[in-house]
Order: sequence, then structure tokens, then C-alpha cells
Amino acid sequence: MNADLLLLIQQFERASLLLTCLFFLTLIPQFKEIFQKDVHNPKHLIILSSIFTLFAIVGTYSGINVEGSLVNVRIIAIMSGGILFGPVVGISTGVLSGVHRYLIDIHGVTSLPCLIASIIAGVVAGYIHLKVSKNKQWIAGIIAAMLCEALTMVLILILAEPHSLGVDIVSKIAAPLILGSISVGLIVLLIQGVEGEKETIAAKQAKLALDIANKTLPYFRSINEKSLNTICEIIRADIQADAVAITDTKNILAYVGMGSEYYNLGNEILSDETKATIQSGEITIRNHEEQNKNPSIKSLIIIPLWEKSEVTGALKIYYRMPQQITYPLQTMAIGLSQIISTLMEVSRIEQVKEMANKAELKALQSRINPHFLFNALNAIISSIRINPDKARELIVNLSGYLRYNLELNDPFIDITKELQQVRNYVEIETARFGNRLQVIYDIDDVSVTIPSLIIQPLVENAIVHGILKSKGVGTVTIRVKDEGNHVRISIEDTGVGIDEAIINNIYTGQVPENTIGLYNVHQRVKLIYGEGLTIRRLDKGTLIHFAIQKEIR
Repeated sequence: MNADLLLLIQQFERASLLLTCLFFLTLIPQFKEIFQKDVHNPKHLIILSSIFTLFAIVGTYSGINVEGSLVNVRIIAIMSGGILFGPVVGISTGVLSGVHRYLIDIHGVTSLPCLIASIIAGVVAGYIHLKVSKNKQWIAGIIAAMLCEALTMVLILILAEPHSLGVDIVSKIAAPLILGSISVGLIVLLIQGVEGEKETIAAKQAKLALDIANKTLPYFRSINEKSLNTICEIIRADIQADAVAITDTKNILAYVGMGSEYYNLGNEILSDETKATIQSGEITIRNHEEQNKNPSIKSLIIIPLWEKSEVTGALKIYYRMPQQITYPLQTMAIGLSQIISTLMEVSRIEQVKEMANKAELKALQSRINPHFLFNALNAIISSIRINPDKARELIVNLSGYLRYNLELNDPFIDITKELQQVRNYVEIETARFGNRLQVIYDIDDVSVTIPSLIIQPLVENAIVHGILKSKGVGTVTIRVKDEGNHVRISIEDTGVGIDEAIINNIYTGQVPENTIGLYNVHQRVKLIYGEGLTIRRLDKGTLIHFAIQKEIR
């Protein structure tokens, strides 16, 4: 067999061994979790640098001796580490393995070229990590590794004494080393494949969080000791935890599962980890807990619960075995805590209504249709399977929609905030009904305050009672036009069209149950501005408009 071909095969064998070792590391949960992280702390960088430095050094020792030179996979290990995990890993691996190569054969004909090329490879790999898009890093890695090996050959030719020896070495090892650099691409693709699992994991865990939210939603309607314990029990069963707890900023509100005898509901929080989480607003993770009040607990995650940008409590999940707080569990728990935070805000609707004591207006401000919430959650669940990014956007839309309803304290609000609420609502409805619903915004840049929750009910009416009752695609057009001393707001749809009898009933106060929202807006506009809604049935659809005087505050 040709000597060059034999060396190339042996080079690929050693690269395959490196690839195999990395593959088995990806099967170990602790290493897999490190590989999947987008940002690595100093501890993780040290671990990764050590792994790839070890691979590079072992690659040197397992190299094939050719005239005092070693055909090895050191550059492959350096390039792979730097491209995958950044300059710190690449440069440290390059320097350490390069210095090692130099020291084990200080006077060797290729020692200094290998040292220089190793360091350059680490720097180049770090640059590729920072500047080249992920989907192109594998090919950039192959090219860069080939160039680094070619640089090594050039340095050998320049520095070798005698020169004829350098020429002889390069003629024998250049082709196997340069062609063997293809292995860099395979290693990068392998680890990026592990990283790519994050999207699938995120989608699955988001679905799990939403499933739990669906199950627990009825118990958030009235928050008390019994309902919170039921919520914790549902969470514990669905994620197979050993214990789950919910706290406010001072006391334990609910605790179910192993070790419940250590905790009395309503008592002050004793855990330093919980206090630190509430104070800092940052997640606490312990994968080998030794100082917990319950000695059986070895793993825990504590996630802050937020309401109106303030920490109002914590969700705590416990396991009896160490190393149970994996990346998938963290993803699910964070998503679940965000939903719980929103649902806990929703659960305060009745309290807000009672305290406000502003009957009709506050009832409208505080009301959130439970059917809409269920439908929104189902739309999000459907999106998770086919478009996780869209699902995350819908969660943001739903959160914004709910927060807007809960945070209204003034009868008037800036029109831009009201329109953002409308957009949040429309995005959720568009996700549900797809191409059946089209919404056009024709918005002038105006600065005016308007009665809160006055546009969204009209848009909802146009969609639910106009578009969705007609066949085919329907369009809702939302216009805000500056007309000098007033702003005209109009909602037009291409739906079935409102009955003339309903228009007369609204004007006369004889309101059917299914048009009470439209009547409420009409009465509020009439009360504040002296003239209510103008409602017209079109040849196809309905047009509703009213004017807002700019001087009204």
C-alpha cells in the first residue's frame, strides 16, 4: 500500500478515536449539559480546556513517527475545541499542547514549527467561533485546520536543519496531515448536533409547562392553602419530583412531598437559598445539597416568581438524588414559573374588582375571559410542535395581554399602550385562526390619552362576531387618524355584518347579552365625550368609529 495512503488511513483512525471519545462524553449528562450551554462560566471553561488539551496531548503521544516528526491529531483537537467553545478553550489548548509538544522533543526538527502552528491554530479557532455563523463553522474549521497544517509544513521547510531533511519530512507527512483535517468538520458537527438538541428540548419542556398550566389553571381562580397544595401536587406528579413548594417573600405557602413534616405552612422561610433567590431574583441550583433542613434532599432548584417586575415568591423543586437538575428540567421549570407568575396575577382579578369598587369600569378592566386564556394556551401548545420561536412570542403576547388588564389603575391611558394591548390580542387570535384572519393597521403618530380598554373590545367584536361567522378569509382594519383637534378611531371588518336591530338596541339601551361589550364601550365613549359609537352595516362587514378630543385628559 502507498505510504501516503497508509499514513492518511492511520490519521483518520486516530481522529475517529477522538470522535468516539467525544461521542461518549455527550452521553454523560454532566458533560452533555456543559456542551449545550450558550454561555460558559470559568469552571466550565477550565473543564473544556482540560478535555481538549488532554485530547491534543494524547494525540501527540499516539502520533506516527516519520523522520523525527509526528503525524498526529493535535491540530484537530485544538481547532475543534476553539471553534466549539471559544477563544479561551482554543488558545489555552493550543498553548498547553504546543508547549508540551516542544518540551518532549526540544531539539527535534519539527518541535518549534509545531509549537508555533498549535498556538496560531488556537487563535484562529477562537476567531472562527466569534465571527463565523454556526452553520458554516464546520467548513471554516476544515479550511483553517488545513491552512494551519500547511503552515506547519512551511515552517518545517524554513527551520529544518539540514534543509534536505525538512523537504523529506514534508514530502511524507504533508498530504496525510492536511487531508486528515477533514475530521475537524465531523467533530464540530457532532457537538453542534448535541447543542441543537436544545431547541427540541425547549419545545418539549415548554409543552410540559403549558400542560401543567392547563391542569392547574382552575386552582388559581382562588388562591388559598388548599388550592396551592393541589397546584404543587400536580407539578410534583408531572415532573416526577420528590417535593415541590411555593412561598411568598416571607412565608411557606404550600409544600407537598418528601419532608413535609419539616415544614409548617405559614411559617417563616428558613432556607438561606430561598432568601437569596427572593432577594437577588436569580435562580438557585444545587445538584449535591448537603445543608438542607431535610437531609434526604440532594438536588434542588429555586426559581423566583415575578409580578409587576417584582419578586413576590418562589417555586421550589426538590429531589432525593443528586445531579437531578438537568438542562431540560431547568428549561421547563423556568417556563413554568413564568406561567405561574402570570396565573397568580390572574387569580387576583376578583380582589382587584372588590378593592376598586368602580363597578362597570373596573369590572371591564379586570375581566379576562377564561375561554380566551384556554384558547390562547392551546394556540401556544400547537405552535410549540412546529415553531418553538413563535410559541415563545405568543407567550410574551399573552403575558403582555394579561399584565395590561391587571395593571390598569387610571381611567385614561396613552393610546400607544392601548394599541400594544390590541396587537398582543391580535397576535394570539391570528395564531389560532391562521390565514382566515388578516389585520391591517393604519395608525397615525398621535399623542393622546384615551379611556382604557376601549379599542380591544371593538377589535374582539369584529373578529368573533364578524370574521369568524363568515366563510373564507376576513380582514379587520384598525385606523387611528389625526384630524386636527381630535383623533378618529375606527374598526372595520369584512365579516357577516351587524344586524340593524342590534345597532338600534345599542343606541336605545336594549342590549342582547352577546353585545354587552360593544354596549359598554358605546356608553363609556358617550359619557366621556358626549357622543358614543357610530355603527354602520356595510355591504360586506361592519364599520365602527368614534372621535377622541385631544384636550380631554
